Amino acid sequence: MLTPPLHTSTVLSKLLAPLALAQRPRRVRFPGGYVLSPDPASSDAEAALRPGPWTRLAHALIAASVFLLLPSGLQIFNAHPALYTGEVSRFDSAWLQIGARDRGEAMTGYLRIGGRELDTTGVLGWSGPPGEAEKRAFPAWATLPGYRSLATGRNWHLAAAWGLGLGLAAYLLAGLAGGRLRRSLVPTRAMLAPRAVLADLAAHLTLRLPEAGGYNLLQRLAYLGVVVLVLPAMIVSGLAMSPAVHAAAPWTGDVFGGRQSARSAHFLGACLLVVFIGVHLVMLLLNRPLRRLRGMTLGVQETRS
Repeated sequence: MLTPPLHTSTVLSKLLAPLALAQRPRRVRFPGGYVLSPDPASSDAEAALRPGPWTRLAHALIAASVFLLLPSGLQIFNAHPALYTGEVSRFDSAWLQIGARDRGEAMTGYLRIGGRELDTTGVLGWSGPPGEAEKRAFPAWATLPGYRSLATGRNWHLAAAWGLGLGLAAYLLAGLAGGRLRRSLVPTRAMLAPRAVLADLAAHLTLRLPEAGGYNLLQRLAYLGVVVLVLPAMIVSGLAMSPAVHAAAPWTGDVFGGRQSARSAHFLGACLLVVFIGVHLVMLLLNRPLRRLRGMTLGVQETRS
């Protein structure tokens, strides 16, 4: 029996079939049978987008500001390394304190949280090069400036805070005007289905994430939490710590339950930002970092590969 001749298009399609399969977005199968893949209503549209100039500028301004705010904030914290709740500080009722004390012939550093105390010698409380160790809540390499100067730390912190506020405003305005915030950060109904949530958690825990563009559920919730809750709360709590601002607008401290509570909220918000940035950088390194950096810095459109 003669085999009918194959058309050129048929031959090419068969030869390119393995390549086409390799280019499909990776799908992650959850043990319960649910297959996790980017939400089709958002990922395809998101993959065709590239960050606009305002988004890229805001991202750069926010990133630079945060990397100045964190070490300068630690310099300010070193001036009084204890946190309280309420309106005023009570030195015998700090819920968090970093310090140092004499232990025989040596000094030891400690971190006290509630009634629990940890030895942090060499890291917190008492640290520095051999023979030059000193009593500091956070070591010199973690503060801006590295030497003790509350005034200089405040100047750096205030300047960087302006950058953060302007960057956040530009990001929110650009995202709201173009609809990008709604498309990229608001979870869809399909993403909130219980099986989809479990699948997303399993994929993150095993580092098996879809390769197509667009944010998955956990990324959207993380970004929303930082942009809508953490950063605005840090700005308001920072204003509450200014005597002039608090006198003119007492609500900045009242919403936290007092100025000392606002200071505690400010510190905890900074800790959340450190965790967010750390996870963000790890995920970036694990998922085609050069391509994503080009997109966020140069505006180069991401293409599926």
